[in-house]
This record gives sequence, structure tokens and C-alpha cells, in this order.
Amino acid sequence: MTACTTDMSVRYSCIGRFFVVFGLLMLTACAEKNDFVAFSGEAQGTYYSVSYYDAQHRNFKHSIDSLLDDFDQMASLWVDSSMIRRVNANLDSVVSPMFVDLLNKSLWTYHYTNHAFDCTVGQLVNAWGFGFSKGTMPSDDTVAQLMQYLGSDGLSIVDGNILRKRCTQTMLDFNAIAQGYSVDLIADFLSAQGVKDFLVDVGGEVIAYGAKPDGSSWRVGIERPADNKYSSPEVELAISLDNQSVVTSGNYRKYYVRDGVKYSHTINPQTGHPVNHSLLSVSVVADSAWKADALATAFMVMGLDESKRFIADHLDDEAVQAVFFIYDEQGVYKTYATPLFNELITK
Repeated sequence: MTACTTDMSVRYSCIGRFFVVFGLLMLTACAEKNDFVAFSGEAQGTYYSVSYYDAQHRNFKHSIDSLLDDFDQMASLWVDSSMIRRVNANLDSVVSPMFVDLLNKSLWTYHYTNHAFDCTVGQLVNAWGFGFSKGTMPSDDTVAQLMQYLGSDGLSIVDGNILRKRCTQTMLDFNAIAQGYSVDLIADFLSAQGVKDFLVDVGGEVIAYGAKPDGSSWRVGIERPADNKYSSPEVELAISLDNQSVVTSGNYRKYYVRDGVKYSHTINPQTGHPVNHSLLSVSVVADSAWKADALATAFMVMGLDESKRFIADHLDDEAVQAVFFIYDEQGVYKTYATPLFNELITK
């Protein structure tokens, strides 16, 4: 999920969710002139960057590194001893308040999107070779068997902190919401410190609050879907954010090709197979990064037509702001943006 920041304070190119280059000299100049603070680091197998204005010129890098590390210990499938790995292995059922909150947000999205988003796809993600366990091409019989373990309605929290699974074989995967959730954690931390004007980016998932000293909004670039995973990124359009987040989900960088067939990392929980439609990517703007993250994944599962019907049914929900990038039946590249998203476009 990728969005490229275009403001004066940060200059980088995004390749998928894994590569970032900062204009350090530009950052230093801005910091000295405008009480501007910026730093970056690594988390969740990707980069993060934080930029903000603070009259006290405080640097919260150590605190944010600790926050992200604690989050990985809870939600990362790539940390052997993480809480989610222990839950998936049925080694533990007592979970933290943050785990409960992340699960509740996942369950809300599951119902809100008519099950297009489902955090119980862990077994299938591994089977198709996109999880922490590299699988082989699953047979139809294997997919059918694993589908028995899907369904977020088989999860429940008892006594406030005990997770119950209807099927012990069910494996949770928070990857379609966790990175956005971590962006919100950083934003909440900065707000609690009295920082009002900031831009947070974790692997291309962005949230912006307040404004720059001249009163202008933060501007963020949306990447044009690339031809393949090795293509250099290009900015398709730029939008302004006002206390909002933007997250992009796409199938053009994370995939593999086997026997001439392209398999996307986005698994449709209703079929058990990778999605196969004309939608290349979707960018969603919402009031929180976790919601934008989860909805972007859900729209990639739905495809353009179903997503448009979903949005038409939720016109009263201002969180549903999106732009879709597709190839039509004639192979022509097109975009479709909701009216509310169009109002954000500055380029």
C-alpha cells in the first residue's frame, strides 16, 4: 500500500512498501527555520518517517521506535514470539487491550464490508505463498479444506481479554489493517505530546494533521500503478489532507507468476483464491489510517463494480472517499474517483 509524500519536507521514491530516500539537507534546513523536526527508521519490514512542527523542537524518535517495536511484538506474523503467532498456534488465549481493539476494528470492517475484509485468512495467505510460511500452489481440495477455518464471526472475546476461536485451526492475519493501525498509534502519541501539525508515513500509509506554518495543507502524492514490481514509481496525482489518512492497496507490486498465470497477494475470503479482475489499485481517504487500510483491501477484493455499488449504498459515510485505477476490457488505463475524493485532488 503506497502513497508518496510530495511536501517540501520529505523527498523520496517509494518502491512498493520497502524503499525510501530522504532529502536530509532539505530536512535540516526546514528544521532550523521553522521548528521543523523529522526523522525516519525501520519497522514492520518497511520504513517509517515522521515530520512535525514543534516550538520546543523535541525529538520523539526513541519513543516512537519503542512504540512500533511493542506493536510488532503484538501483531507481527514475522516475530516468532508475537502475540498473534502464539494465538495462531493456540499457545495463548489471553490477549492485550491493544489486540482486542485491533480485533474489534477488524470485526467491524468484516461486517461493514459484507465479509470482503476478513482477518481469518491466515491459512490461505500461507497456502498461496504470501505469508510468513512460504506455501506451494494449493489444490482446489486444499483451498476448500482451508475455507472451513475462515469467518470472523467465529471469533469472540470473553471476559474482556480472552480470545475464543470456533475452529482451533483458524489463523489470524492483521496485515491488511495493522500498518494503518500503527500509523494511528504514532498520530495519537504525537497528539498526546501537544504536537498539532504533523505528517506520519509508515510504508506509504500516511496520516496528516494540522497544517504547515503558512497555513497550507499537507500534500501527498498517489502512485500510478506500475507495469510490474520492478518499475520505478511515478506520481499519478496529488491530494491535500486535512486531519485525514490515505492508504493505497494494489496488486501491481506484490505478486508472483507461475505457469504464465499472475497470482495477486490479495486473497478473496469468499472464494479462497487471489483476486482476478481489472482493478489495479485503489486509494482510500478516511479519518483514520486503520479504516483507510482495511477499506482499501476490501475494495481490492470487491473489484471496481462492486466497490461502486458499495459506495453508492454508503453515500452518507464521509469516510468512503476513493480513487480507483483500472484497465478496462479493451486494456485502456482509466481512473474513477468518488466526488469527495475529487475535491482533494490538487494536481
